[in-house]
Amino acid sequence: MNKWGLWAIVAIVVIIGGAVYLMSNQQSAPQTPPVTESTIVSPSPTGEVKAFEVEGKPFEFSVKEIKVKEGDRVRLTFKNTEGMHDLVVEGLDVRTKQIAAGESDTVEFVANKKGTFEYYCSVGNGFHRQQGMVGKLMVE
Repeated sequence: MNKWGLWAIVAIVVIIGGAVYLMSNQQSAPQTPPVTESTIVSPSPTGEVKAFEVEGKPFEFSVKEIKVKEGDRVRLTFKNTEGMHDLVVEGLDVRTKQIAAGESDTVEFVANKKGTFEYYCSVGNGFHRQQGMVGKLMVE
């Protein structure tokens, strides 16, 4: 093999190695969750956010009743103190992630229709809900 052939092979290896290195060090774009009706937050008429913190432990929420007005922007922070739980608001398409003890999750939404909506823990195929892990969100 002549001198130029050897340099060509070295150049090709360097170019390919550099390309592989650059591609492996590129950071992937952050994954954005799909936008659903419950994640679209419009300002309430007053511009204020009604914030509530609810703690969960086996078969019980710390807050049994939440009252807001139609059109209010609502922020629910769910903190799990024991076990594995979530918080689902039936009829409003609002749901936190299922989280372990010591974790929390926050959801924001606009209370866009009047009524009384049960919130509950969906873990255990409804078992937690049946055991009393429920509350009421009243939209006036």
